[in-house]
Amino acid sequence: MTEAELTDAELHDGSPIELDIHGTGPTLLLPVDPRPAEGAKADELRRWGVDPALGRSLVEGLSDTFRVVAFAYEGHVMETPKADTLTPANVAADLLAVADAAGADRFAYYGYSWLALSGLQLAIRTDRLSALVMGGFPPIGGPYAEMLRVTTAAHEMAAHKTSGAGPGTQSYPEQSAGDPDAYDWSAVEVSATEAQTRQFVTLYEALRGFDDRAAQTRITCPRLCFAGSADKIPYGESWGGVTVDIAGAVMDQRAELEAVGWDVRVLDGLDHTQAMQPANVLPVLKPWLASRLSP
Repeated sequence: MTEAELTDAELHDGSPIELDIHGTGPTLLLPVDPRPAEGAKADELRRWGVDPALGRSLVEGLSDTFRVVAFAYEGHVMETPKADTLTPANVAADLLAVADAAGADRFAYYGYSWLALSGLQLAIRTDRLSALVMGGFPPIGGPYAEMLRVTTAAHEMAAHKTSGAGPGTQSYPEQSAGDPDAYDWSAVEVSATEAQTRQFVTLYEALRGFDDRAAQTRITCPRLCFAGSADKIPYGESWGGVTVDIAGAVMDQRAELEAVGWDVRVLDGLDHTQAMQPANVLPVLKPWLASRLSP
């Protein structure tokens, strides 16, 4: 990977986040860690089916065509929790602060899972987006109520016990169900802290009652959503007793999504974790962005 241009952005709570900027061309904001995980952390990610070099692989795959601004937003909020301030408006403000620090008046954005819903919140608050890509979270029919249940359960567990299993880069198993049929989610113990989990309760509490269908008229840029056809995670009673069915929401609303301007891709046979891996994302993301961002 070519040497990065480095700079910092100041987020809504005053904390700095480092930006790694690679390549030339249309600017793409990419909320991933460009530095591969190492050691025990890398081993843990592999056990969950996650590429320890996921961020770097995406940057390498895109920076020959785009000016990629990579920033480890999820890692940052886990290291510097925003327990009471991780609201949709503040997340959108953070993403705009990143664009400002990168000197990008216009920019595209790709995010996966909760970082995808963050992109949707950004899109309804700015006209600076040149393109929006949401992976692993439906633009219409999003599981906001279900994720509030899951994050609330995670927070309640974290408030009483902070040791346990689970993927170290996540605060709850939403992004990490490599094979939900083979894993007993009721046995997972939260490894995140009370503050780390509470910030996601704050996020989903603020999205209580959010009408993503009505919000579509406020999105003006080209847009793509994708999900794995097997992206369906059932959570046991200790995790709120809900099922988060990303695939079902995308497939059931496909005609409606296309009617309001979304390009839709369903990745056959892939679950939530598999559909976020670079080998599956890049063949969808790169040509679509190139076709929408060409001069």
